[in-house]
Amino acid sequence: MVARYFDIVEATGSIPVSPTVGKNISSTIRLFEENNMEKQIEEFNKQSLKTNLPDIKPGDTVRIYQKIKDKDNKDKIQIFEGMVIIKKRSKEMGAAITVRKVMSGVGVEKIYAVHSPAIEKIEVVKSRKVRRAKLYYLRTAKGKRAQLKITEQKKA
Repeated sequence: MVARYFDIVEATGSIPVSPTVGKNISSTIRLFEENNMEKQIEEFNKQSLKTNLPDIKPGDTVRIYQKIKDKDNKDKIQIFEGMVIIKKRSKEMGAAITVRKVMSGVGVEKIYAVHSPAIEKIEVVKSRKVRRAKLYYLRTAKGKRAQLKITEQKKA
């Protein structure tokens, strides 16, 4: 019944009052407004999604170019290069990757929202063969155990 009601509203552009709706007109209007808001959110998300992203997998070494505001309100680009440990939510709006890098003997992990406007671009430097989706074991691994096999990168 609700689907038919929304079809009538969409076709005519006005909200009909019928005996089936009766006293619940305010709740029906509220449902209609929520449905319309969902469409607006979906449209906004489609516009915000980045289309030029490379195929990123756990084990890849990536170079991330991030926009940073300086003290003088100037935009500068900071480059962070490291291995992807975790990839969450594929290519959806909330997609994120965790990148790990060892600097001066200290492991540094950063979590990046892939579709963030602060991310200028992402490059895949190396691809490595892994048999896990989450590479948590690399946090404690040292020496040869922390090395992964490098695979051939496909040239496009």
